[in-house]
Amino acid sequence: MAAAALRGRQWRESSAFGRAVRLLQRLEEQCGDPRLASSPPSLRDLLPCTAQLLREVAHARREGGEGGPGGPGGAEDFLVVYLANLEAKSRQVAALLPPRGRKTANDELFREGSRLRRQLAKLTLIFSHMCAELGALFPGGKYCGHTYQLTKVLAHTFWREQCGARCVLPWAEFEVLLCICHPVEPGSTALALRSTIDLTCSGHVSIFEFDIFTRLFQPWPTLLKNWQLLAVNHPGYMAFLTYDEVQARLQTYKDKPGSYIFRPSCTRPGQWAIGFVSSEGNILQTIPLNKPLFRALLEGQKEGFYLYPDGKNHNPDLTELCQMEPHQRIHVSEEQLQLYWAMDSTFELCKICAQNNKDVKVEPCGHLLCSRCLATWQHSDSQTCPFCRCKIEGQEAVSIQEFQASATAEDSEDSSDKEDKEDELEQVTPSTPPLPPRLDLPPESPRSKCQLKVAPLALPRLRGPLTLPRFWTEASASLEITSSPQAREGARGNS
Repeated sequence: MAAAALRGRQWRESSAFGRAVRLLQRLEEQCGDPRLASSPPSLRDLLPCTAQLLREVAHARREGGEGGPGGPGGAEDFLVVYLANLEAKSRQVAALLPPRGRKTANDELFREGSRLRRQLAKLTLIFSHMCAELGALFPGGKYCGHTYQLTKVLAHTFWREQCGARCVLPWAEFEVLLCICHPVEPGSTALALRSTIDLTCSGHVSIFEFDIFTRLFQPWPTLLKNWQLLAVNHPGYMAFLTYDEVQARLQTYKDKPGSYIFRPSCTRPGQWAIGFVSSEGNILQTIPLNKPLFRALLEGQKEGFYLYPDGKNHNPDLTELCQMEPHQRIHVSEEQLQLYWAMDSTFELCKICAQNNKDVKVEPCGHLLCSRCLATWQHSDSQTCPFCRCKIEGQEAVSIQEFQASATAEDSEDSSDKEDKEDELEQVTPSTPPLPPRLDLPPESPRSKCQLKVAPLALPRLRGPLTLPRFWTEASASLEITSSPQAREGARGNS
C-alpha cells in the first residue's frame, strides 16, 4: 500500500510538472509581439528560464528521490504550492495576451501606463520572484530548503527555531510565529505586511521570501519599525514597479530635481533601487551597495539627491532609525590579542588598509574590515568578499571590544551587570570565535607552544583600486571571521 501511494504521488507530481512546462511554452508563443518588449525582467526571458528550472527539478526528483527530510513544509509541500500558484498566474497572463495565432489584441495592452499593461507588469514581477525562488531552493534541480542559509543571522535563527527544517508555511501560521518576536497589529497592517512579504502572492511564506524581506528592511531588532516607516508611511515607496515604470513616473518631475522614488530591485533580490531626478534634469536609477535603505536615503538627502519623495515637498525624517540601529559587539579574546601582537598588529585594525579599525561585517561569510575599504572595493565593481570571494549579500555595522582582563570577581560581577543592561538595548553579544589553524606551520605540540615565534606579517596598504595579495586572501582570510558557526564553516571551505 505504501509503495502504491508513493507511485501515485510521484505520478501526480510528474503530471503537474509537465502541465506547468506546457503552460509556460504556450505563454512564450503568445509573448512574441515586439510591442510587449520591456527592460528586465522580461516575460519573454523569464518563461523559458522557469521552464528549464522545472525540468531540472523534475529530473532530479525522478533520479534521486525527494531529497531532504520529509514532513510538512518540505520539498513536496513547497512544490504543491509552487506549481498551483504558477498555473494560476500563467492563466492570468494568458487572459491578458492575444490568443495564439491571432495578431490583433486589445490596444490598451500595448499602451504604456494603461490598466492592462500595469497588470501585465505586476504579473511579470511575480514571475521574476518565482523564478528566483525556485532557483534558490532547488539549485541545479536539487532541493536545499532545509539547509538554506538566511543572510541575516538573527533572521536565520528565528526561522530555524520557529519553523525548523520547513521551507514554506501558510501565512496565517507564519504571522502567529512572527508575533513572538515582532508583534503585528491585526487588520489593515497585517494585510499590508502580507502583501510585502508574500512576493509570489501564493498565500504562503517561503524561507526565500522571508530572506528577501529581512534584507530589505534590516536590521532585525527594528524590522517592523523599519517596514512601517519605509514602506507603509513613506510616500517614495513603490511596490511592484519596473525600471521602465520608474522612468515614466519620474518624467512628471523632470523640472523638480531631487524628486525620487524607491522600490525593491527586480534583478537583484534583497536590494533596493532608487530612481531620482538629477540637478541636470536627467532621470537616474541606482542600487545602494549593501546598506540599510534608510542610511542610503539619509546620505542622499544630505547630498541633495533625495529631497522630494514622489515629487512631494515633505521628506519624512528617518534619523530615528539611525538612533535605533544596533551594533553587533565582537569581543577580542586573550589568545587573539597575543597572536595579533606577535604579528605587530591588533585584531581591531583593518587588515587591508592597516589604518582604520574594523567597523563592518560582510554577510553571509562574516569577514571584518573597515567601511572605507569595503566601499572602495565595491566601487571597483566587485560584489564578492575581498578575503574569501564569497558573494556579498549584505553588511552589518559592528564594534570591536578590546580584550579586558577581569581583575577581581567583584569587578567581573559589575561588568556583567552592565553588559546585561546594554544587551537589553542592543542585540546579544556573540561569543568569541576559536582561532583557525595557521596554514604555514605544522601542528604544535604542548611542549613547543611556549617556544613558538611568529614573524611579523607585511600588510598591504590601500592605494587606488583595491587588490589583495594572494598570500593574504588564501592564508589569512580566516583570521577575520566572526562568531557565526555558519560563517566559520564557509570561510574554511573557501580557504
